[in-house]
Amino acid sequence: MVGIVVVSHSRTLAHAAVELAAQMVPGNPPAVAIAAGLDDGTFGTDAVAVQQAIEQVDSPDGVVVLCDLGSAVLSAEMALEFLGVELRARVVISPAPLVEGLVVAFVTAAGGAPASEVASEAANALAGKIGQLGGAVATAAPADAPAPPDVANTVDQGPPTASATFVVTNAHGLHARPAARLVSIVRGFDARVWLRSVRTGTAPVLGSSLSAVATLGARQGDHLELAAWGPDASRARDAVVALAERGFDDVAEVAAATRPAGRTTGGPVGAAPGVAIGPAHVMDGGRPVIPDHEPGLPDAQWTRLMKAVQLARDDTDATRHRVAATAGDTDAAIFDAHALLLDDPALLDDVRERIDAGDGAALSWDAVMTSAAGNLAKLADSYQRGRAADVRSVADLVLRHLIGAPASTKAAGVVVATDLTPAQAADLDRDTVQAVVLAGGSPTSHAAILARAYGIPMVTGAGTAILSVAEGTPLAVDGDRGEVAVDPSEDVLSEFRERIAARQDALAAAAKMSVGAAVTRDGTVITVAANLGSVDDARAAAAAHADGAGLVRTEFLFVGKTVAPTRDEQVRVYRAIAESLHPGRVVLRTLDVGGDKPLPFLRQATEANPFLGERGIRLTLQHPDLFLDQLVAMCTVARDHPVSVMFPMVATVAEVIAARRVVDAALAEVGAKPDSLRIGIMIEVPAAALKAATFVPYVDFFSVGTNDLTQYALAAERGNQSVAELADGLDPGVLRLIAALCNDAGPVPVSVCGELAADPLAVPVLLGLGVRSLSVVPPAVALVKQRVREIDLVDARRVSAEALACESAAQVRALVTNAVELN
Repeated sequence: MVGIVVVSHSRTLAHAAVELAAQMVPGNPPAVAIAAGLDDGTFGTDAVAVQQAIEQVDSPDGVVVLCDLGSAVLSAEMALEFLGVELRARVVISPAPLVEGLVVAFVTAAGGAPASEVASEAANALAGKIGQLGGAVATAAPADAPAPPDVANTVDQGPPTASATFVVTNAHGLHARPAARLVSIVRGFDARVWLRSVRTGTAPVLGSSLSAVATLGARQGDHLELAAWGPDASRARDAVVALAERGFDDVAEVAAATRPAGRTTGGPVGAAPGVAIGPAHVMDGGRPVIPDHEPGLPDAQWTRLMKAVQLARDDTDATRHRVAATAGDTDAAIFDAHALLLDDPALLDDVRERIDAGDGAALSWDAVMTSAAGNLAKLADSYQRGRAADVRSVADLVLRHLIGAPASTKAAGVVVATDLTPAQAADLDRDTVQAVVLAGGSPTSHAAILARAYGIPMVTGAGTAILSVAEGTPLAVDGDRGEVAVDPSEDVLSEFRERIAARQDALAAAAKMSVGAAVTRDGTVITVAANLGSVDDARAAAAAHADGAGLVRTEFLFVGKTVAPTRDEQVRVYRAIAESLHPGRVVLRTLDVGGDKPLPFLRQATEANPFLGERGIRLTLQHPDLFLDQLVAMCTVARDHPVSVMFPMVATVAEVIAARRVVDAALAEVGAKPDSLRIGIMIEVPAAALKAATFVPYVDFFSVGTNDLTQYALAAERGNQSVAELADGLDPGVLRLIAALCNDAGPVPVSVCGELAADPLAVPVLLGLGVRSLSVVPPAVALVKQRVREIDLVDARRVSAEALACESAAQVRALVTNAVELN
């Protein structure tokens, strides 16, 4: 794919233009490098920076360079002189306008076009705007583009192989995003597609050219004629017509259509459901100020630092346990990394060296941690770069204790921030925080996950303008629609109050109905259980009328301990959970820890990629005594309550057979196999989903852990902000894995215990694929039961089949949203 370089006097402008262009090709953008500004605040261009940017994105397909004006062009031309002869021959400097040209270049490059065509299309980028405003523009068609035919017929090419007429239904017509989708679809077929507007009657334009399609000026209600030639002509026609019927998959426009005009502060996305009104509390993200002078000899400075580190360690441990109990050990694991940083001997040695040389404790700590974060930020691996934020978070925590800086004011009202660290999100008080609005962030981030667990509405991606609101400014937030109203009028406030009342009524109705079973409209009973991380969670699940526990994260008994819990300790806790939910079934997951979630009392080697290393069943099989103790405790409780044992991170049948041998050993100690005991496995590894039939003889149930299955299937770690948007469990690839599992499971039931089970848009899709049990956080039980009761499985199967044919999670969400019969 052609690489793209952006040369601009303004670094801010360049990044904003790239962000806009990337929206046109979600999931498949070309490689792009920015050479803009002399630094974050100084305008200018640098030929050496342009050279390095070209080398960064170079590919056999070539590089296209877009510039803003003046010296940017000169710098680009000078950069060519610094390049080798072969690379220089692959570079094209385009005269295109920067913003419009970049959008067109992204779409054209993503379609696999050569550099010459990308540059030519970009150069024509103003054609649509000029045509829309009544001007004229001469466009340069690609050299190999066929002559435009009469859409109905043509002497040169003969009658079209396929033709159709479709209507543009989008409120804003065929603007950039839907046009980009159309062009991307056309480019995927071996066909020549031409389009013409019936309203304007202008000459046909090439459907594979974004700049040409823009000249159609297609508005809402316009009829467009399509004619196609070539081997894939019929398939291309059908794909374009289907795309038009789906509103060109412009989910952002669909969402915008539900928001009253002028209320949003940017391009917000609902990240946690709920509606709230409250005063803005702008969270101060500033770092503690380090004093110029720190009195005391080196030994005293070191003692001060060690005390601050211990206080930070206590804070981190407390936060970790609180998050584990609320949202589960997976989301709490980030704090294990924070704890390890506080004990890092290499970092502490460097700090001690600086202190001994005469620097103060705060200055020494800050210098070493800033250097460590900077080194991580320079790494090529995106996951490792993301760890720089962990270092900075830990550094600030210690500094606050060290210099006596007050922690951030306890948040209340509507919290407004650029983003939230895991610790800040964990510290949200559901009694005082009414909602959260983030300028950036992601709906799949740790902050969003915790907000959902806490029942706090959240909107992400609201844009930097939201940060300028004055403290105490009234804000109205809708975390379902992704809407933020700043200083709303009385009419808007009245509407939001109505939404709050309606939601409260719906919650009350759902809670009232939660006592009974969740039965679909066609009479199928669906189990709605709860995910638990503590005995308190079990009590909350019972109060919410959960049908049992679909996932008990037993790690909370082990993490933070210097020795493993005894059998008796485990029996007491497992029994308390089972008693809270009796007679409902309790699914106890065996210890799911590893290199990413280390235990102090186990020897675990440092792993380059702990998510793909010795964790879950792989680790417990290597520690048979620890494994046996846990299974004896579980089997003991199974004598009195319906208990299922579930093994995590299973990839092979051999692992299940080995684990069942340990179960047999545990049963031999307990005395006999309880009638209610069931044995199952979590499906988190894609390979396991695809060979489910081989596991059937050895298990009583399957449970899909969509959090891990999604990140493994999409190679996108959900804690990594740079790829968090990819980690959507409704991606058709993930859904196909679940479909394969359900198809091959035969008589073995399939449940979903990952976060996807609580997504109202996912519920009909999962049930349509064959899932018959959902396990969610306790606060979501009532709403999920209510959602189940709205579904007819015949409709759900149809929608799920269509979802498997979608191209993206966004398309799946739009599909389910538009399936009115399921709402």
